[in-house]
Amino acid sequence: MAADLLNFKRVLVVDDEPDVLEALEEVLSMCSVVKAQSFDEAEKLLENEYFDIAVLDIMGVDGYRLLEIANRKDVLAVMLTAHALSPEDTVKSYERGAALYVPKEKLNDMPTYLNDVLEAKLQGKNFWWRWFERFAAYYNKRFGLNWQRRDKEFWDQFHGWQ
Repeated sequence: MAADLLNFKRVLVVDDEPDVLEALEEVLSMCSVVKAQSFDEAEKLLENEYFDIAVLDIMGVDGYRLLEIANRKDVLAVMLTAHALSPEDTVKSYERGAALYVPKEKLNDMPTYLNDVLEAKLQGKNFWWRWFERFAAYYNKRFGLNWQRRDKEFWDQFHGWQ
């Protein structure tokens, strides 16, 4: 079921790096992908066109401001980052309404993550229902085994949302 959820979806991808935009367009070939390289370009697209999902870089295009716009327009927004990759920004993305937070190193698996979000929407689940399953081992390796300690209360609640 989940493998087909992305077919023909309209996806806005926003990043200031052309190679990232091209890579996303390639891995999301089952979708109709619209690319934007700047905040202004993405803002105009979000305000004037329909999208099922937006994939927003955090740095370089003011991704958190774009997230506010996406939320207001009822567009599911997935945050994609390399430079803002941290447990703190993960929590910040969740709290600001992102449907998911994905490290750029995992860009090639974006169809899986977007399918997770669409499946959650269909089933009325928390969008982040599979986040821990998908990224806990990566975070353990990258940030050490105690990376949840700083926001312990959040992560303790998070486990109940899955």
